[in-house]
Amino acid sequence: METINTTLLIIGGGPGGYVAGIRAGQLGIPAIVVEGATPGGTCLNIGCIPSKALIHAADEYHKGATYAAQESPLGISVESLRIDLARTVAWKDGIVKRLTGGVGSLLKKQGVRVVRGWARILDGKTVEVEADGQETLRIRCEHLLLASGSQPVELPFMPFSHDGGPVISSTEALAQDSVPRRLVVVGAGYIGLELGTAYRKLGSQVTVVEAADRILPAYDADLVKPVARSLERLGVELRLATQVLGMEDGVESGVDAARVKVRDASGVEAYLEADKVLVAVGRRPATTGWGLENLMLDMAGRAIKVDEQCRTSMRNVWAIGDLTGEPMLAHRAMAQGEMVAEIIAGKRRWFQPSAIPAVCYTDPEIVVAGMSPSEAQAAGIDAIQASFPFSANGRAMTIEGTDGFVRVVARKDNHLILGWQAVGVGVSELAAGFTQSIELGAQLEDVARTIHAHPTLGEAVQEAALRALGHALHV
Repeated sequence: METINTTLLIIGGGPGGYVAGIRAGQLGIPAIVVEGATPGGTCLNIGCIPSKALIHAADEYHKGATYAAQESPLGISVESLRIDLARTVAWKDGIVKRLTGGVGSLLKKQGVRVVRGWARILDGKTVEVEADGQETLRIRCEHLLLASGSQPVELPFMPFSHDGGPVISSTEALAQDSVPRRLVVVGAGYIGLELGTAYRKLGSQVTVVEAADRILPAYDADLVKPVARSLERLGVELRLATQVLGMEDGVESGVDAARVKVRDASGVEAYLEADKVLVAVGRRPATTGWGLENLMLDMAGRAIKVDEQCRTSMRNVWAIGDLTGEPMLAHRAMAQGEMVAEIIAGKRRWFQPSAIPAVCYTDPEIVVAGMSPSEAQAAGIDAIQASFPFSANGRAMTIEGTDGFVRVVARKDNHLILGWQAVGVGVSELAAGFTQSIELGAQLEDVARTIHAHPTLGEAVQEAALRALGHALHV
């Protein structure tokens, strides 16, 4: 068995792992990244990027379908419309291939070796890697960085079908070769609603089942209202406060579809027929199957417990990203990966962000950064808040996106900005400005007095700050 030595060994080539590798290379740290699939992890291969590509394709198709079905105020009409989903998926795959290939090139440029195979930890300094058709490789290191990511949560009574069966995860939902006629989505969180909305726009009959009494239960109720209105307009059926009890396949039920058994809050049971059932009830840290238990690390529930430098309970063993729990966001993992590489290089760093933005790519989009009004109240902060509606924003009118608003939360005493929230068409692009203002310690006056380009959605950000100060100009 061949043995090689390195300073930094990274298990997992997702956003956190590959960024750590690139930064380590830039700093002159010998590094190896072990990845069982294609570099880029869930985000680039089967998550963030491909889902947004599918959402965009669905939006474009839906526009055409709307123009074909009714008179457009824009004067656009469409005579005939169809979609070749297999071709759409091929386009999406091309984007993924370009990005993952770019990751590989960046690692190579910085002198980082990528070992393709599946790692198994022997101890805090030693890992064995099994690669297809190759001899097992042993790697010894001074620093071990764990970046294995997360996996979709599977319901024990409805396991995922990896052979074309009806029960699918988000992974399979992004690789369908045809549009299912009937789609049942289990879970009304961001993944379920993003993909459920996309398939509804592509022509599926979509039913969303959620145990909570409202959609997007992790988000502020006011932010969710425009999304709920959109789902109603699209014809998505919502079954809230409803539990999934199990499923019968077509053979068992005697019909040419699966039947999902549900029970509502009043105890009434029903069956929902579906060609595909998308289970989107969350994700969990990927902690099994690669020898993590051999390290006997301190855990925080299912996640690895880390400190403000992403150190685990074992010296020179680090963990980042989804493996360390919520929030499970690619940009959080990237920031942590860069920081760990710099600490190993001798720099003084801590992971203490003032805010981590989160975006929900529903229709309309939701973006949050920092504290919500309820979070500020729970923290005992005397805060003020103000909102500006997109119905009063000229740019929103020109893109037919007037449903939604921007809201700011700030301290009452010194006007320090604590948080931003927005819901509306294209508001994901406001995330950077939101986060920068919080990270830089901006006050309401700083945003209110900054000249914002006209006409843009960003003007609503300025107006929200002005309104919090008591003198909004356009509402």
